Amino acid sequence: MDIGAVAQFRTIKYLYLVRNVVPMSDIRVRRRRRLREKEVRALAEELETTLGVEPIGPGMPVDRAESTDFDILFINNVAEGLVYKDKIFLTVRGLLRCRPEKAAVTVDMGAVPFITKGADVMGPGIVDADPDIQPGDMVWVKDIKNGVPLAVGEALIPGLQMRERSPGKAIKSIHHVTDKLWKLDEE
Repeated sequence: MDIGAVAQFRTIKYLYLVRNVVPMSDIRVRRRRRLREKEVRALAEELETTLGVEPIGPGMPVDRAESTDFDILFINNVAEGLVYKDKIFLTVRGLLRCRPEKAAVTVDMGAVPFITKGADVMGPGIVDADPDIQPGDMVWVKDIKNGVPLAVGEALIPGLQMRERSPGKAIKSIHHVTDKLWKLDEE
């Protein structure tokens, strides 16, 4: 390894560890701090009531950092949670790991290419939805064929109305596969 490569590696390591700057990503992560055990328990309880799963196990380190649109929760140094308008939810990576059943909206395969590019979810593309969803709730979107998480968003209409495939926007997209937050953990 030549001296230039070593210097470049040290610079990247410094930026990542000390300055919390992530190279090759368009998202800016600032003020990352480790949460106390009491805060972690509160987060875990809220996620368990919202999604019905326990994404944060005992002793797992959890950090919270500021971003442009929302706060990011790093669980075991992976961006697996987010805080949007004081509501805590899992990112697509967190959903892939935990696979909850609550707060889920299923879309047909025709909507998948649009949702993975960041489009809001429209009513006619919805096949099924959790009936407990209310406007303003955080929800996750999955496809009908594979059940794979595609996006996280904010419900604009109730879950029962989503099932009726009513026209218009049903979910405002906040985070999706291939966006800046997704690419944050690809390095």
